[in-house]
Amino acid sequence: MMRLLQQLWQRTPLGWLQLSHEKSRLLVALSGIAFADVLMFMQLGFQTALYDSNTRLHRSLQADIVLMSPQARNLQGLSTFSRRRLYQAMDIPGVKSAQAMYFNYIIWKNPQTLRETGVLLIGFNPDKPAFDLSDVNQQLQTIKLPNTVLFDRGARGEYQKAIAQIDQGKTLTTEIEGRTITISGLFKVGASFGTDGSLITSDQNLLRLFPRRNSSSVSLGLIQVQPGYDPKKVAAVLKDYLKDDVKVLTNAEFIEFENNFWRTNSPIGFIFSLGVSMGFVVGVIIVYQVLSTDVNSHIREYATFKAMGYRHYYLLGVVFEEAVILAALGFFPGMGVSLALYQLTRSATNLPMYMTAIRGLQVLVLTIIMCAISGAIATRKLQGADPADMF
Repeated sequence: MMRLLQQLWQRTPLGWLQLSHEKSRLLVALSGIAFADVLMFMQLGFQTALYDSNTRLHRSLQADIVLMSPQARNLQGLSTFSRRRLYQAMDIPGVKSAQAMYFNYIIWKNPQTLRETGVLLIGFNPDKPAFDLSDVNQQLQTIKLPNTVLFDRGARGEYQKAIAQIDQGKTLTTEIEGRTITISGLFKVGASFGTDGSLITSDQNLLRLFPRRNSSSVSLGLIQVQPGYDPKKVAAVLKDYLKDDVKVLTNAEFIEFENNFWRTNSPIGFIFSLGVSMGFVVGVIIVYQVLSTDVNSHIREYATFKAMGYRHYYLLGVVFEEAVILAALGFFPGMGVSLALYQLTRSATNLPMYMTAIRGLQVLVLTIIMCAISGAIATRKLQGADPADMF
């Protein structure tokens, strides 16, 4: 192994010398690879933000098992089911509690701009905490007050002044469904692709805002399992015991249910996946053009190497060396630009766009594969490099 490494270290870096000889061509190639990497980074970032932003509420629920209507499509498209199923669930051994939660997608007036916009209104029994959010749990007594809500400070839109006033201890008023409501506090979940933000209140306040809604029709059922019981086994028993008008999911399955909607039933997930593929293909084409031009420019030199007795594999190794160098040098400026764009996107949309080590490694591997494919295509021309034809 040490001998092989020593040979590699002592060999002439022909690939690098060829690339660095034409500095303008090298800069163009690195710019193209960086552009392809930015495309892949941004599409992967949007795809991850899509899944993360739409499941933040799911992950904050204090529930081992979730009951929902079989007609539900996602969190913003929930149907209702009978509250009796929650009472029936309490008969199952291992079930500690079964609480109802109500969801309504509403149009409200932005308390800062007074423009109408859509948010998700969530109601539950304040005597039995439903969220693993300290900001919410510290204000449970507040949302018991009539027409009082908590506002998501991570919402997308012009809310900076309103949030600052609430942080100073002031209360704001606005309108929902023609009723005046009071915003008494804040919590943090964040915007998503499905909604600009959310409001949290008591179940009684939600039902007051929508008097036509029956309290026996709930959006979600939150099941907590007693210590020592396996949520998966309890969920299996609930599926057999409850009727077909309710779907039983563990918390992990509930999160995957949401992700699957955006992945398969929404065009957004497909668009982001297609964007990654497009970035990869663009990179292959750019690198191929660079390597193909380089091979054509030095075809006589490659033929001379053949005449001197160098094997075809050596020439292939030179081209692949160029491909790997291009991948490594083009990756880092692409990642740097992507970091800046992530920050810009996060500030503008409140979406969770963050660079991770796994994503960086993923794009680096894709970049190396991209350049290797281009190198493999470009080396086909070397097979016909016959010294007798060149001189």
